Amino acid sequence: MSENEPHAKTEMEAHTNPMLAMVVEKDTELKSYLVEYVGSKLDKEEVTVNMIAEVLALDFPEFAFAFAEENFLRGYQLGLEDVRVLEESSE
Repeated sequence: MSENEPHAKTEMEAHTNPMLAMVVEKDTELKSYLVEYVGSKLDKEEVTVNMIAEVLALDFPEFAFAFAEENFLRGYQLGLEDVRVLEESSE
């Protein structure tokens, strides 16, 4: 298969978000604080987005829950809108 041919994603590819593995650069005051806090809590020099998300979920579950709930609801609404548009276009 050439690199231009589409291929089906594997289960692992579908559930892997490369952004979570990104090392966070301390280019704002808030990022600097989060990287320092998470780095000291986990005893790591390089802190990834996933590490920050995990520590936020443990230390500030109200924020993590509200953020996740909002994203879920927006995704659900978008899915319902997609179904409506598909049904209208097939009529």
